[in-house]
Amino acid sequence: MDIIPVTLSGQTVQLKPLHMDDTESLFIAANFPEIWMFTLIKINTLQDMRAYTARAVEQQLALPFVITDRLTGEVLGTTRLYDMSIQNRSLEIGHTWITPKVWRTKVNTECKYLLLKHSFEELGVIRVQFKTDSRNIISQNAITRIGGKQEGILRNHMVLNNGYVRDSIYYSIIDSEWPSIKVRLEQYLEQE
Repeated sequence: MDIIPVTLSGQTVQLKPLHMDDTESLFIAANFPEIWMFTLIKINTLQDMRAYTARAVEQQLALPFVITDRLTGEVLGTTRLYDMSIQNRSLEIGHTWITPKVWRTKVNTECKYLLLKHSFEELGVIRVQFKTDSRNIISQNAITRIGGKQEGILRNHMVLNNGYVRDSIYYSIIDSEWPSIKVRLEQYLEQE
């Protein structure tokens, strides 16, 4: 598994390697409190976003991306391949947030498609995992919709920025499931 920054392009979005230069555009896209309701962190200021971006860029065994509109170049959010295990050929997709104006559009579906395709077909992983807050029904439905299988709940898993003690639900997709999931996601993207 070669952890080399790469640009992933779809019909609607482009996932580009995240750089510190993206900070101000990300701050504009992130300036909605509803994005941070179920997250460990909360972005209130440009300085918060600088720290968030710096941590993402410096993270070992990770590929952080900025999500942009392919036609306009507008920054829509960010996502990451992380917790990459070369030995176990596995990784996690997460730290994903997108600006509310593109919620319930094909943006998130296409992002996940591009990340899964790169993970299974280029990086050669055998397992991709996701996790979400047990209260975040929208995220749970989105992960299930793209083919994630629920594995279990880690109770009292994280303390959020507001002090709430979160239970996390884990999901995964494994390599033998990818071919049929890929076809289904391509059909979703054509329909949307």
